[in-house]
Amino acid sequence: MRFFYIFIFLFANTLFAQVRLPKLVSDGMVLQRNSNVRIWGWASEEEQINVNFQQKSYRTIAEKGKWEILLENASVGGPYTMEISGKNSIKLDSIYVGDVWLCSGQSNMELPMSRVAPKYPEEIKTADNAEIRYFQVPKEYNLNEQLDDLSGGNWVSVNQNTIKNFAAIPYFFAKNLNKEYQIPIGLIDASLGGSPVEAWMSEKALKNFPDAIAEVKRLKPEGVIDSLEGLDQDRIRNWYTTITTEDLGIKSNWKSSDFDDSDWKEIELPGLLKKPVNGVIWFRKEFDLPAEFSAKPAGLLMGRLVDADSVFVNGIFVGNTTYQYPPRRYHIPENILREGENSITVKLISERGVGGFVKDKPYQINFSEKSIDLTGTWKYKVGKATEALQPQTFYRWKPTGLYNAMIHPLLNYSIKGAIWYQGESNTSEPEKYSELFPKMIESWRENWHQQASNFPFLFVQLANFMESKENPTDTNWARLRESQKETLNLPKTGMAVAIDIGEWNDIHPLDKKTVSDRLATSAKNVAYGDASVVPSGPIYNSSEIKNDSIILHFDYVGSGLKIKNNEDLKGFAIAGSDKQFVWAKAKIDGDKVVVYSPDVKHPVAVRYAWADNPEHANLYNKEDLPASPFRTDKWKQTQ
Repeated sequence: MRFFYIFIFLFANTLFAQVRLPKLVSDGMVLQRNSNVRIWGWASEEEQINVNFQQKSYRTIAEKGKWEILLENASVGGPYTMEISGKNSIKLDSIYVGDVWLCSGQSNMELPMSRVAPKYPEEIKTADNAEIRYFQVPKEYNLNEQLDDLSGGNWVSVNQNTIKNFAAIPYFFAKNLNKEYQIPIGLIDASLGGSPVEAWMSEKALKNFPDAIAEVKRLKPEGVIDSLEGLDQDRIRNWYTTITTEDLGIKSNWKSSDFDDSDWKEIELPGLLKKPVNGVIWFRKEFDLPAEFSAKPAGLLMGRLVDADSVFVNGIFVGNTTYQYPPRRYHIPENILREGENSITVKLISERGVGGFVKDKPYQINFSEKSIDLTGTWKYKVGKATEALQPQTFYRWKPTGLYNAMIHPLLNYSIKGAIWYQGESNTSEPEKYSELFPKMIESWRENWHQQASNFPFLFVQLANFMESKENPTDTNWARLRESQKETLNLPKTGMAVAIDIGEWNDIHPLDKKTVSDRLATSAKNVAYGDASVVPSGPIYNSSEIKNDSIILHFDYVGSGLKIKNNEDLKGFAIAGSDKQFVWAKAKIDGDKVVVYSPDVKHPVAVRYAWADNPEHANLYNKEDLPASPFRTDKWKQTQ
C-alpha cells in the first residue's frame, strides 16, 4: 500500500512538471511582427524551458510555476515550427508571423459568415487563404476573478470548410489587409451578442462608475448568481410550460393541412399585430402550386418573425427559430409539396410587445426557376394568450464578466491593434458611454502594456436602424453616435461610419464587407501610417454664423465634398434660439457646407443625420466615405 501512495505521488508530480501552454499559443497561430513576442506557459518550479524558433534558441527558468520568453523580431511569413521543451517537449506547427488584430464587441462583430452567406455566395465558394487565421475566444464570463487562460479555442485557417464559422467583419477586414500588405493576418475574436461596454471593462477601469461597481459587489458572493439564475430559469420555464400545455393550436392540431380555418381572422402580412398579444398565435396561408413543382424540394424564406416560430408545410415541420433576430431560411424536403392546394402554418410565440412578421423581408418559397410569393392575406388565431414574459437577466453581460474571462487571458499575446463594433446595448445612456468607452480603450492599452502609439483602436459607429421620421428628431442612437465620434479625441483611434449601410428593420445588417473595408481604410492610415489614405468621411470641425446661414467646416474632406447620387443635399436641420429644428437647405461651397432655411431668420444651431435612421443623409467626400452625424449645439435632450 505504501508503494501505491508513493507511485501516485510521483505520478502527480510528473504531471505537474509537464510544460503547459495557453490555448492561444498553439498550432496555426499568428505571431505579431516587428515586436518582442511573448511566449509563456506553466511548468514546475525552477524547471528549465527551451524554445527554438526560426533558428534561434531561447532559455528561461520557471518561477512559481510560470515562465515566459521574448521572441525578438521574428521574420514575417510562414509556415514555421516552434519547439518548446522542459521535462517534456511540445512541437507547434504551421505558425505564421504577420499582424494580429483583436476583434471585439457585441453581435455585429460576432455575426458569422453563415448569417450573411446569401449576400456573399462567391466568397463562401472560393474562400481559401492559409495566411488568414482565426481564433474564436470561448464565450464565457466570470464575475469573481480574472482568468489566466481560456477554456478552449484553436487557430483555424480560412477555406471552404471553415469560412462559415468566421465572424464576417473580422474576415473581410483581414482579407483587405492581407491583399494590401501581403502579410499573414491573425484574428482573435472576443465578442458576444448583446454585451454592454461595462462587461468588457476591468473592476479597476470601472472604479469611477459607482453603479457598475455596486453591481459587481452585489453579484460576487458565492452562490448569488446560481440562485438568481435558477429563479429566472424557473420563471421562464413555467411561462413556456403554460403556453404549451394550454395552447388550443396543439390540442386541435391547427398545423394539419386539412384543418378548417374558416372562423379565423384575416390579416395582411408582413406586418405586426395591431395590439400586443403575448403567448401563442397561429398563422395559416393556402397557396396553389403547378404540377411541375409537385414533390420537389424547395427553399423557404420566412423573413424575420417576432419572437420565436415553428413552421409547418402541409402539416410537416420544416424548421424553427427560438428568437427574433436570425433570418428564417428553411428547407422544404422533397415529397412534401403537391400539385394544387398547399398550406403553410406558423406557430408564433410572442414573449412581449407586439408580435408578427417584420416588413421588407423576403417571404417566399424558392425553386431554382421560380418563386412563390407568400405575402398578402393570411389567417390567424390566438392559441393561448397570457401575460408578457419579462426578459431574462443575462449575468454574462454584467460589469467585468467578459473582461475577466475573454480579455484578461489574452493580455500576454502581442497584437497589432483592435477593431470594435458595439454600442447598441448602451443606447439607453448615450452620454455615459462618452466616459465608459474611452476609459475602456485606455485601460486595454494599459493592461496590454502598450502605448497608444503601438495600439491602434478602430471602431464602427452605429448603423442606421429603425423607421425613419418625417420631422427632425433627437434620439439616443444619435447621441450615442456622438459619444463614439468624441472618442476620436484619443490618439491612434479611427472610426468607420455606417449610417448608410444598415437596415431599418434589422439590427444586424447583412452588408458586413462595406463596413469592414471602411475599418481597413482607417487602419491603413491610423495603424499603418499611410498618410495618402483618407481614413474616414467628413468629420465636423467648426461652424460660423453669417447672416441667415451657418457655415460648416470639416476635417477629412479628402479630394473634396460631394453629394451622393447627385441629389439635393439632405439630412440637415437648423434651429434658432427657440431650439425648434426644421429641415434645412444646404449647399456645398468648396470644402464647406452652407446651411439655411427661410423659416429660421436667425439660426444658432445645425444638426446633420441626427436620427435613429438618417436614411436621406447624403454628404460624402470624393473617396466615397459618408460624413459622420453631428450637431453644433450642446443642448440637452428634450424628447
